[in-house]
Amino acid sequence: MTNQARHTPTLLVHGGAWAIPADAAAAHEAGVRNALETGYKILARGGTALDAVEAAVTVLEDDPTFDAGRGSFLTSDGRVQLDALLMDGGRMKAGGVACVERLRNPIQAARLVLEQSPHVYFVGAGAEQFAASHGMALIDNGELVLDRERERLTAAQAREAAGLADITFSGHILHDDKSPETAFPHRAPMDSHDTVGAVALDAEGNLAAATSTGGTLNKTPGRVGDSSLIGCGCYADNLSAAVSLTGWGEPIMKLVLGKWATDRVAGGTAPEVAAREAIAYLFNRLEGHGGIILLGPDGRFGLAHNTPAMAWGLATPAGLHTGLTA
Repeated sequence: MTNQARHTPTLLVHGGAWAIPADAAAAHEAGVRNALETGYKILARGGTALDAVEAAVTVLEDDPTFDAGRGSFLTSDGRVQLDALLMDGGRMKAGGVACVERLRNPIQAARLVLEQSPHVYFVGAGAEQFAASHGMALIDNGELVLDRERERLTAAQAREAAGLADITFSGHILHDDKSPETAFPHRAPMDSHDTVGAVALDAEGNLAAATSTGGTLNKTPGRVGDSSLIGCGCYADNLSAAVSLTGWGEPIMKLVLGKWATDRVAGGTAPEVAAREAIAYLFNRLEGHGGIILLGPDGRFGLAHNTPAMAWGLATPAGLHTGLTA
C-alpha cells in the first residue's frame, strides 16, 4: 500500500486555431469529441497520460477534418509532409518525426522514437525507415492526399500568382470561461492552422503532451514548423506543465513559446493566466497568431487563442465538454 495521493485524470485536446467555417464547425467538434472519448477511456482505467495523448491524436490524424495525417494541407508540389512530437513529462523523454510522407500516423512513429531509440528526432526517409524497422507500415503518399486539398492548393497558388494577399481577420483572445478578454486588429492568413494536439494528466500525476500537423498550405517542401519541436509547439514536464500549440509556426518557434508558457506555470502563474499571457506575448512581440492548451500538474488548465475560433475539448471524471470558443 502507498499513501501517495491520486490525481484527477484530465485530458485536454485541440483541433486547430483558425477561421473555422460555419459549415465545418460540427465536424470539428465531433472530431475533438471522438478523440476525447478514445483518450479518456485510457485514463479512466488507470492508463498513462502518454498513452492517452497518443491515442487522442491518432484519432485526429485519422479524421480528414484536421490538418494532420490524411487530409493535411499540401506542399507547393502537391504532397503531404507530416510532423509530430510526443513528450513524457515524468521520464522527460521525447520522440519526434518531421517531413514524413509515407506514414499514416506520425504520432505513433514519434512514440517509437521515444521508446525505442536513444535519439529524440528523425526526419524524412530516415524517420520512415526507423518506423518501418519497428513494424509500422509504409504507405503511398497519395493515400494521404484528398481532392479537397488539391483544389485548395490550386486556389492558393492562383492567388499567389495574381499577387493577392491572404485573407485577413480581426482576432481576439478567448479563454476557458469563453469570455473575450482583449480585442485587437490582427492581419494573418486564416486558412492553414488546423494542427492537432493533446495534453493529459494521469492518476499517478504524470503529464504528457502530443502535437501533430501537416503544416501550412502551399509550404515549401522540407519546411518544418513549430509542432514537432520540443519547447515550441509541444512540451511536458511534471515539474511545470504540459502544453500543445497551434498556429503560425515561425513566430512560435522564435519565442520557444511552449517552454515559455510552462515556465510561467512552474513560477507560480495559474495555467489559465499563463495561456492568455502566452498568446498575448506571441502577438505583442511578433504579431503571431495561434492557440494554446496548457495543463498543470494539479489539474488546473488554460486555453487561449487570437484567431476567430479554436476547436477544443476537455475530459475529466465530471464529463466531456467541447467547444469552438468562437
